[in-house]
Amino acid sequence: MLTNVIALFGPWALKTAIDSLMETNSGVYLARYALIIVTLALLEGIFRFLMRKTIIGVSRHIEYELRNDFFSHIQSLSQTFYNRHKTGDLMALATNDLEAVRQMVGPAIMYSLNTFFSMAYFVVMLLIDAKLALLALAPFPFMAVMVYQMARRLNKAHRQIQDQYAAITSKAQESLSGIRIVKCYVQEQGEIAEFEALNRDFIDNNLAMVKTRGLMSAMMGLLMGLGGLIILWLGGKKVIEGTLTLGELVAFFSYLGMLTWPMIAAGWVINLFQQGAASMARLNRVFEIEPDIEDGGSADFAINKIAGEIEFKDVSFSYGDVDVLKNINLRIKRGMTLAIVGPTGSGKSTLINLIPRLREVTSGEILIDGRCINDIPLSVLRQAIGYVPQDTFLFSDTISSNISFGVDPVTTAQIEEAAENSQIRRDITSFPNGFDTMLGERGINLSGGQKQRTSIARAIIRNPKILILDDSLSAVDTYTEDTILKRLRKIMAQRTSVIVSHRVSTVKDANLIIYIDNGQITERGAHDELIQLGGAYARLYQHQLLEEAIKAY
Repeated sequence: MLTNVIALFGPWALKTAIDSLMETNSGVYLARYALIIVTLALLEGIFRFLMRKTIIGVSRHIEYELRNDFFSHIQSLSQTFYNRHKTGDLMALATNDLEAVRQMVGPAIMYSLNTFFSMAYFVVMLLIDAKLALLALAPFPFMAVMVYQMARRLNKAHRQIQDQYAAITSKAQESLSGIRIVKCYVQEQGEIAEFEALNRDFIDNNLAMVKTRGLMSAMMGLLMGLGGLIILWLGGKKVIEGTLTLGELVAFFSYLGMLTWPMIAAGWVINLFQQGAASMARLNRVFEIEPDIEDGGSADFAINKIAGEIEFKDVSFSYGDVDVLKNINLRIKRGMTLAIVGPTGSGKSTLINLIPRLREVTSGEILIDGRCINDIPLSVLRQAIGYVPQDTFLFSDTISSNISFGVDPVTTAQIEEAAENSQIRRDITSFPNGFDTMLGERGINLSGGQKQRTSIARAIIRNPKILILDDSLSAVDTYTEDTILKRLRKIMAQRTSVIVSHRVSTVKDANLIIYIDNGQITERGAHDELIQLGGAYARLYQHQLLEEAIKAY
């Protein structure tokens, strides 16, 4: 408001100066009005700077808060959400869409207010000559209709652009993450061609929007130019006739010129609002998704630790209409080691994912220390679990940071001890930077076995009450596996352990072994008992013994 009020006096001072110079050519008057005009320009500049600093600054803070809220929200969502949404789409939301929202709550609001207050210029024009002012703004109704029509087209175009940007981001992310596979299958040119096609569509959509915006700006400039032509033609006649002073005509032109940008900005602002609204709608679709796994009303926040006894009571789990686990009844005593074996796709990993509530049971219940797992706060439950998933993931950070992830405070001795217990310390010390070695994306500069052993170290350094190993020794040789298991047995003796494996050599010393087939426990017992039973476990054992004999031969 202050910016526009001060700007209001500039053309008026110019009008007064010109009219005064028509009567006298005194240099004193010229210097006085020059000083007034320069002073007004400086004051206007100061307030314009404060206007931009305040409103644009606030929009940056909103962007900061919104981005943090978005990241916090998606962190709270379960695996099911990530199964349905591509990483690239989420990256596009956190970058491009958030920037569009910032433009809406910053520049769009600022220029909307600026356009509103700049209507004061029109009021002054009415005071100078009402008829001329109305004629000068005669093209404005046509401008409003044009802006409305163009805005609808811009909104549709922006939605298409944002969707295409998400597709490009997803493609780039997938291609870079899977670069090894791309190169192994010699598909570089295929990937380049697919990316080029997506990129071409993105450019075409952007060019279509640019053409619409360019047409809108050109039409608005043309209509404003017609207003200027009306002032020049009719206003010039009035000056000749003596009904309008030359200073008033100059002021009229100045005010019309000052109205030109706010009117053109109105079209740009509508575009920003359309883009921001489309992007905010995309963001809201994610914000409206409620976490399907969270602390419910039954959570007892007085529980701050767990001992580690686990019991499954008639537990079933389904992916939609597909039954994965059926009526699982199982008790794992504190300090006991349970081993789970079975064919691929039988439900082994799903079963252990129920313990840290990465998945929710469809029916039945899981008890920890005699309490329903839903009564235990998620943070307490997961803090007490050391989990090594089947799909090993390491961060682009140092090895020591990967091992100590989630443990604070931590000492160098603890990191080294965990590395020693997982048999990765010797490998790490052979690297030039040792534990300070930086890992590439997903630990790409480590072998499969090294990544698995680093993940094991990350799990055991937490000193968890429950240790879960999901086929986490599949990439190491049998000698290293045996060495790791000997060290882990000392650690597992003090905690409840659950091991999933396809190797009988990994699970044979467990207190209890269960064989899962088609989502059901078909056999259970110690190693010797299952061998005597002569069932599926015994056949698996004989098959692996035969494989070892063939290899040895």
